[in-house]
Amino acid sequence: MLLLSIEICGPLGTAALARLSAGKLEILAQTELPGKTYSAQLLPAIRELLAAHNATIAEIATIVVTNGPGSFTGIRIGLATAKGLAEVHATPLVAVSRLAVLAHKAGASAAALDASRHEFYFGNYSGPGPTSGAPNELVRWGGKESLVARDHFQQQASTLAHSLAVCEPSIHALAPLATLVAPPTAGDALRFALPRLLAHDFDSPVTLDGNYLRRSDAEIFSKPKSPASAAR
Repeated sequence: MLLLSIEICGPLGTAALARLSAGKLEILAQTELPGKTYSAQLLPAIRELLAAHNATIAEIATIVVTNGPGSFTGIRIGLATAKGLAEVHATPLVAVSRLAVLAHKAGASAAALDASRHEFYFGNYSGPGPTSGAPNELVRWGGKESLVARDHFQQQASTLAHSLAVCEPSIHALAPLATLVAPPTAGDALRFALPRLLAHDFDSPVTLDGNYLRRSDAEIFSKPKSPASAAR
């Protein structure tokens, strides 16, 4: 069966087409999307991937989408596109954490991403493995994710050493013992999601939301309404 994967939470996005047969995953093709072009380029890139393999969206058995943390715009566009494509043919969806994909790619038990403003997205996956009936992806994969300040990040990085995965040179400079790998891609998301694909462990498109970890600037800097205004 054919699988589609979308990863546009970072400064460089990717979309991938894969085939799953007898439990084996084969990445057929992957295309890159420059940052700040996702809204205009994602759908055309997907169409090109499908056309290159004489496939249609109706033949996609499952769509995998990275739902954060990272760029708020990228997360929203990725989720909206995945949900929109899935709705047409009731295609199952699997959402995965970019942090968890990064840790899996590096073979590490934790991962970190630059969240700017001297803060970091941090995920620790050293807990127990997947559990049945868990309400969300983070719990299913035994992970705990949070937004941490620089001092806390450096303390964790010092303790974890090579067990911490990073993909940005700026973070590696702060945590030189961490394992530096290339940024997660749509293909990496597929490899990470494989156990869930095989188990038919899908997400509900109705309740699926972004894994933001931090509120948007609009929420942070918006002025609260006065009691008089709220009562109108």
